[in-house]
Amino acid sequence: MKSKKNLTRFTYETTAFQGWRLCLSRTGTTFTKYFSDKKYGGERKALKTADATLAELKELLDNSRKVNGKLSKSTIAKAQKLLKSA
Repeated sequence: MKSKKNLTRFTYETTAFQGWRLCLSRTGTTFTKYFSDKKYGGERKALKTADATLAELKELLDNSRKVNGKLSKSTIAKAQKLLKSA
């Protein structure tokens, strides 16, 4: 499968990890989460979960308020909690 914007496929033979990496940056803050094929039951299921999480994260960040042009601490905490629960 091909990588998409904000979702990168990792399939290196020399590493133990195979799966998808979600990486999204907004106003100087970067959010990253790895979705392992092994944990989510295969490449397609990991991609589906990563894509759904990306959509939720984008919605949260785009609808949040900014403080001095940056994300508020509560928004960052909510985003990290969302990524942890995925």
